[in-house]
Amino acid sequence: MSVIFTSTIKMVDDGLGENWFIELKDMTDLRVTNCKDMEEYSQKVEEFGQDYGGNIDTVNWYKDPNVPEYVMDVVRLEMSKFKSEMDEQKSEN
Repeated sequence: MSVIFTSTIKMVDDGLGENWFIELKDMTDLRVTNCKDMEEYSQKVEEFGQDYGGNIDTVNWYKDPNVPEYVMDVVRLEMSKFKSEMDEQKSEN
């Protein structure tokens, strides 16, 4: 059995303006959670992955059609920062 997660960048108008979030979905048991930033996203991926011994085969990324390019730039920047922090933590251990 392959463990596949999907991550979809979506927009929401929360009354304070438009904000983005990442919908994380486990395609095996169809659990869904919404993550407001990369930190929450990484925690949820880890939580979901624990059910499979940490063995996640694939994470497929998508974005809704209404997500503007500047939001994609913000998400990429957050992902890059998060990856750098994780690499730094690994090198310290």
